[in-house]
Amino acid sequence: MKSTPLSIPDVILFEPRVFGDARGFFFESFNHRVFEDAVGRPVSFVQDNHSLSSEGVLRGLHYQIQKPQGKLVRVVEGEVFDVAVDLRRSSPTFGHWVGVHLSASNKHQLWIPEGFAHGFVVLSETAEFLYKTTDYYAPAHERCLAWNDPEIAIQWPTMISPLLSEKDKAGKFLAEADLFD
Repeated sequence: MKSTPLSIPDVILFEPRVFGDARGFFFESFNHRVFEDAVGRPVSFVQDNHSLSSEGVLRGLHYQIQKPQGKLVRVVEGEVFDVAVDLRRSSPTFGHWVGVHLSASNKHQLWIPEGFAHGFVVLSETAEFLYKTTDYYAPAHERCLAWNDPEIAIQWPTMISPLLSEKDKAGKFLAEADLFD
């Protein structure tokens, strides 16, 4: 599996080696040793999540201010544009974002460490999104960063108007958000 740090080096893109023939394909979707070597530290996952969303649905940008979650995300049906925003005040990339296309066809995965807000928009008719987390969901600590904050200026793929949950409509701009040290 190939691992590539992105423009925010703590966010890592994983590209599996896919072996295909007339019968279909096979690939190793996770190898703990390879993953930890790429991340450079021990990581334990405690929860797996799976969502189904329709085209135009934008989920995020979510994070937990206490009990922060690292996430390893991938798409098993459809395509999304996936985004991570650095919310660590002490980071040289604080307030920066990185985005990648994840799809069932490219089979890529993205590691988003603790201290980041995360979200995605669905580009296909539907998308099934899977992710592992390093801590359990803690609703009392969940926060939402505004997907359209002009200070962050995420370049989302062209869309008329994303479909948002009430929670995501109430996301805060970076200037008023709870942040990490």
